[in-house]
Amino acid sequence: VQLVESGGGLVQAGGSLRLSCAASGNIFSINAMGWYRQAPGKQRELVAGISDGDSTNYADSVKGRFTISRDNAKNTVYLQMSSLKPDDTAVYYCNARIIVAGVQGTRLYWGQGTQVTVSS
Repeated sequence: VQLVESGGGLVQAGGSLRLSCAASGNIFSINAMGWYRQAPGKQRELVAGISDGDSTNYADSVKGRFTISRDNAKNTVYLQMSSLKPDDTAVYYCNARIIVAGVQGTRLYWGQGTQVTVSS
């Protein structure tokens, strides 16, 4: 199983980006999915999460600006980011709690990260 992020890049403050994270492999089902970010010199922090029932939660710093969604048919989670600020600059990582076919229990998988840089 692997998670592959895409959609990062350089954007001016006030702009928008859409991140995608696709899971592939011998997947039976995917429970919760989420996005985290890590800025230089800082700890990794939760940005947004979405359950398998589509319940969502957001960090206070991104509420009203970011939207998390998922497409279960594509095993993909998205993060629509709007009104971006320089403080949003970080490497963004997705994760997913996955049940692998033929394996009991769930395991947490992480993507490799995608850089988002917001210029002022």
